[in-house]
Amino acid sequence: MPRRMAFGVDIGGTNIRVILGDERGDIIARATERTEVDRGPLGVSRQIIRMIRSMLERRRFRISDIEGIGIGSTGPLDIRRGGLMKPTNIPYDFIPLVEPLESELGVRTILLNDCSAAAMGERFYGAGRGESNLAYITISTGIGGGIYVDDHLLIGKDGNAAEIGHFTIDFNGRLICGCGGRGHWEAYCSGKHIPNYVNIILEEKEKEEVKKSLLSKKDGRITARDVYEAAKKGDRLSLEIVDRIGRMNAAGFACVNDAYDPSLITVGGSVTLNNKDLIIEPIRRYIQEYSRNRVPRIIVTPLGEDIVLYGALAMVFNNSDVNNLI
Repeated sequence: MPRRMAFGVDIGGTNIRVILGDERGDIIARATERTEVDRGPLGVSRQIIRMIRSMLERRRFRISDIEGIGIGSTGPLDIRRGGLMKPTNIPYDFIPLVEPLESELGVRTILLNDCSAAAMGERFYGAGRGESNLAYITISTGIGGGIYVDDHLLIGKDGNAAEIGHFTIDFNGRLICGCGGRGHWEAYCSGKHIPNYVNIILEEKEKEEVKKSLLSKKDGRITARDVYEAAKKGDRLSLEIVDRIGRMNAAGFACVNDAYDPSLITVGGSVTLNNKDLIIEPIRRYIQEYSRNRVPRIIVTPLGEDIVLYGALAMVFNNSDVNNLI
């Protein structure tokens, strides 16, 4: 039986990552480039086409050997039009993806939100195999999610279901999210916004306590990395901050648990993958205080930073989950 192959694409505001892989999840080749955001609305699709052709040429495959292309992308999406609508880090109102790739390469192309793609990756290649009710949560620059309920991937009318980072977890609304909303989970616990929450905590502390902390030695704005690195060194104040971030995360995880009732939640994203225990342990410790439903198993994804790419392959080889998009 011939080997079934597909391309998987992960589009971020900073980088585009492309893999060539097979139905078993074996990665044959990969490439990464900075996202070309200044070459017009078609620039991203043309970049992907060029990357795919280059990989085919290097591996001496033909496009006819390829079963399909799966794309997991940062949003927001307009999934019916097959592209991105006003994406956060790409300065155009609409970025077409599906039609240009299908027209130029002649290969079926499927587009999903990156976190929905990640949920598919987990279900078919990761810890979620055999799970009917699964949630994937990324804690990275932002916070997002992908959800399976009763074997159904939640997609939504535009492809933007499970925007869990915009759940409200602070009704006092002390911090403003990047979307403009107040009190959103992402505004407190994402890599981009943790410094704002840290500033609130530091303002509550006595100056002498702050001076004793490793954080006082940082010139300028404290980053999320600064906090977690100081906590790893045993800095008392940083450990308290990490615990408070963990409590906020637990409230967000409880919202996911109560809304979707998963049996497993896997967690990824750069903040998680670089600080596994400091992220996961406080969530496990506090989630029961906020959750009505029985608490599920919560683990770090075994697929690491490639989870969206595995999901992009899964879109092609397990397309019954995305039949309404084809």
